Amino acid sequence: MSGTEPPPSTRQKALAINLATELYGTFSEIGAGQEVARWFFKVGGASGTIAKTMSAYDMTISDVIYGKTQRYVSQRRLEKMLHREFDLLVKRLTPERGSSTRFFSFADTVKAKSYSVESDSHGWMGISFQHKPKARPSVIIIHLRMLNQENIQQQEALGIIGVNLVYGAMLLFEQPEKLIHSLIDALSPGRIEVDMIRFNGPAFRGVDNRLMSLQLVQQGLADAAIFKANGEVVQPSEILRKRAVLVERGSFRPVTKVSVDMLKCALSQFNREYNMKGEKPLVILEMTLHNLNDKGKIDYQDFLDRTDLLGTLGNPVLISNYDTHYRLASFLFRHTHKPIGLVMGVPTLREVFDEKNYTHLKGGILESFGRLFKNDLKLFIYPLLEKGKKEPVTMDHLQVLPHLQHLFAYLRENRNILGIEGYARAYLSIFSRDVLAHIKKGKLGWEKTLPPLVAEMIKKKKLFGYKRQSIKNR
Repeated sequence: MSGTEPPPSTRQKALAINLATELYGTFSEIGAGQEVARWFFKVGGASGTIAKTMSAYDMTISDVIYGKTQRYVSQRRLEKMLHREFDLLVKRLTPERGSSTRFFSFADTVKAKSYSVESDSHGWMGISFQHKPKARPSVIIIHLRMLNQENIQQQEALGIIGVNLVYGAMLLFEQPEKLIHSLIDALSPGRIEVDMIRFNGPAFRGVDNRLMSLQLVQQGLADAAIFKANGEVVQPSEILRKRAVLVERGSFRPVTKVSVDMLKCALSQFNREYNMKGEKPLVILEMTLHNLNDKGKIDYQDFLDRTDLLGTLGNPVLISNYDTHYRLASFLFRHTHKPIGLVMGVPTLREVFDEKNYTHLKGGILESFGRLFKNDLKLFIYPLLEKGKKEPVTMDHLQVLPHLQHLFAYLRENRNILGIEGYARAYLSIFSRDVLAHIKKGKLGWEKTLPPLVAEMIKKKKLFGYKRQSIKNR
């Protein structure tokens, strides 16, 4: 299919699955009707595709079938549903048709809009399937947010994305990037957000879920995606919920001792400001699409190299399309009500006070600051040593436009913006772009500007065009 052809409709996808005689599976849906299975019944030919459909709404019945759980709308519940139904299907039908059939089990557990309870509408959806007869199961799991305000519209959207997932898994599994893009076929913007996706199993050997997380953001299925230091993708609330959070945004190409010092000093100050009393804030490293963009495109191997290096620091990594800090703040506010800190350098703070960044807002810079500081959020500012200067630019020396000086003073007076204390002055002369150039040229001494594990990995994997130091560069 050429790039200009429209994708198949939801009806066409459901019918294609029904007419594929080698596909046979089950549907288990909890929380918003049987909206996915309904599509396959509605288009006709379902008897050749559907072995069973089920909707265990009652908690007691659900517990009897899948075992007890603390949270019914959770990844763990979804996985139990998938595993049980797939194992039963394969066990019962393999002797009869296993040599010519690719079995699958689709499931979802969701919390749609309720008339009695105001809460986020979200859910887990997945499919366990064989990419060829008798193969071990491969699994795709997604977490989604339903953004429509009416229950009936959420059910409709759920049905569409469910059909898209079944179609993608069974017919597009060899093209995971295309599969991800197809998840929002027939869904207009603002109806569904997919903020986590995980591929596992023999059909996805070589697929890196960190890269798939990037695809979610790059293709517009989510504004942000997150994974742990070990590369495990997670749903944002899983690690952000009820946590105090400290975020440092950067390109991290490569991560230097400056980045580490910023976090160390800001974290110490964060704990004092909020009197954390032993509670450990969650430290997150954020890269935006802008940070990753190089000459109009994203180098995926470079992205993986950077995340490998960040993994040595032991912190989760957030990938986002948040071009302004108030949008990042809104994302964090949605997941936690605990204190939040954003770590940045003086150049970034200057951008925060640049009114050109807020011309799209009716309230301009005042509206953006209202959104940024509406909850318990503080900015921690690391000084800048400009080339040719002896003294660093700190909060005390920062100049803003005359008509913004009172606003700046107000935010400082109320401790919304704080200068970082106790920083390592010797690190202020380190700039990532200079370090990167030295690595590529093979100049001596760049290792001293990086955390030891980072320098070691760059050498071992020959990242960023690393060359051994030549005699002439020593």
